[in-house]
Amino acid sequence: MSGHSKWAGIKHKKAKVDAQRGRVFTKLIREITVAARVGGGDPGGNPRLRTAIQAAKAVNMPADNIERAVKKGTGELEGVTYEEITYEGYGPGGVAVLVAVLTDNKNRTVGEIRKTFSRHGGNLGESGCVAFLFEKKGYIQVDAAKVDEDKLMTIALDAGAEDLLREESIFAITSLPKDFEKVRDKIVKSGIQTLTAEITMLPKSSVKLEGKHAEQMLRLMEELEEHDDVQHVYANFDIPEEIMAALTA
Repeated sequence: MSGHSKWAGIKHKKAKVDAQRGRVFTKLIREITVAARVGGGDPGGNPRLRTAIQAAKAVNMPADNIERAVKKGTGELEGVTYEEITYEGYGPGGVAVLVAVLTDNKNRTVGEIRKTFSRHGGNLGESGCVAFLFEKKGYIQVDAAKVDEDKLMTIALDAGAEDLLREESIFAITSLPKDFEKVRDKIVKSGIQTLTAEITMLPKSSVKLEGKHAEQMLRLMEELEEHDDVQHVYANFDIPEEIMAALTA
C-alpha cells in the first residue's frame, strides 16, 4: 500500500492549490450532483452524498454551491446529466491503473484519456483487465508525529477498522466501506486530525518503479487527475519516497 499512501499525501497537498483554481470545486460539484441523483438529496440517508458534502466543506465550498449541486441532482434545478464510467489500463512498467470519471460526453472523454495514457508510456485496456488487482476500502491517514499509535489503534479498531499500519511518517487505517464513516467520525471526535479520509480502491499488490518509468508514471497520474472529467485515479505503483519527492517538488 506504500505507493498509494505516498500519492494520497501528495494529492492532499495539491488539493489546497487546486481548490484555489476551482478544479476541486468542479469535481466535487459533479460528485454531489450524481450522488444526489442516484441516492436522493437527503445526506442523512445517502452516505455517498454525505461524504461528498463533507469533502466540499473541507475545501471551503460555499453552502450555496453545495445546495445548487444537490438540487441539480434531484431535478429541482436544471443541470447536466453525467455518466459514471471507470476506465482501466496500464501505465509504464506494467502498472495497473483505474480511472473513475463523470462525463457528459463519453466519446470525447475516452479519446482524451487514451491519448493521455499514450503520451506517458501507457495504454488504455479493456474493461476488467486490471480491476481485480484492487479492492474497495475505507482509507484514513493520520500524521504519525501527532498521535500515539496505541491510542489511535484502540480508537480505530473499536470503531470497526480492519487494520492500522505505520507507513513512514503516517498511520494508514483501513476499513470496509460500510464502516468507513463510523471509523472516521470516531477518530475525528477523539480530537485527532486526519490527513486523508476517503473511500478508495487499494491495490492488492504493487509494481516498483524507478528512473524513467517512475517519472512517466507520475506525469501520467498528474495529467489524468487534472482532467476535468476525472474524479479519481488509482494505481498500484510503488516509487521510493526520495524519488517521488524529487519528481513532485
